[in-house]
Amino acid sequence: MADLSIDGYLKRKVLAVQDFTYLLLNSIWSIARPPRYLIDTLIQMDVIGVGSLPIVLLTGFFTGGVLALQSYRTLSAFGSVAFLGEVVSISVVRELGPVLTALMVAGRNSSGIASEIGSMLVSEQIDAMRALGTDPLRKLVAPRLYATLATLPILTVLADFCGMLGGFFVSVSTAHLTSTEYWTNAYEALDFQDVTQGLLKPFFFAAIVALVGCYFGLKTRGGTEGVGRSTTEAVVVASVLILLVDFFITKLMVGIHFF
Repeated sequence: MADLSIDGYLKRKVLAVQDFTYLLLNSIWSIARPPRYLIDTLIQMDVIGVGSLPIVLLTGFFTGGVLALQSYRTLSAFGSVAFLGEVVSISVVRELGPVLTALMVAGRNSSGIASEIGSMLVSEQIDAMRALGTDPLRKLVAPRLYATLATLPILTVLADFCGMLGGFFVSVSTAHLTSTEYWTNAYEALDFQDVTQGLLKPFFFAAIVALVGCYFGLKTRGGTEGVGRSTTEAVVVASVLILLVDFFITKLMVGIHFF
């Protein structure tokens, strides 16, 4: 029976942090030592990156469109509709693009990773790997981490572009801006710090998406029911951690006057 006391709860949380940190460090260290399982990494890049492309592009496009519609109502009251491209580009590149892309990828892949690894665990396939001399962390965790680190920043860039494209269609059709007005303001509003911030966050989010899914998959207990529970927990924890890490990264950059 699980210890329901406060001490027991705190011990379980400390142990979870310890296990998660070990998972991260072991995955990073494995790149320096063979075997590296390059084929598995490429397969996971296809599953995680290419497989997530449609939902990421749709999310980015309609997010930019909705943002332009809402901003148009406010800007028109002050006669500043010409700044619509600036509002959309800064909002999407700095914040909405990285966060929404990570949430979509987490919803699709953290659950899938937890389900896949959890099913392998309860069916004793991971025990068979160990019996054959294969390290499950290097075979299962590291390729998924590297694949997510490689694909999530690219997906974020594509989502940013689709977001600005969605804002463009709304700006032309609703706000009656010209193409030159929109894209000129959108381009000139962005500086190096904005782009750097928008591209830095996906690397942190990628580690969360991959490792949270792997962690809950490896911690699966209780047969098929446990697989379903691990899948749900992986999505919830990954989503919360993405929002939490996003807040602290933004806070840190504001604190050091990064932008």
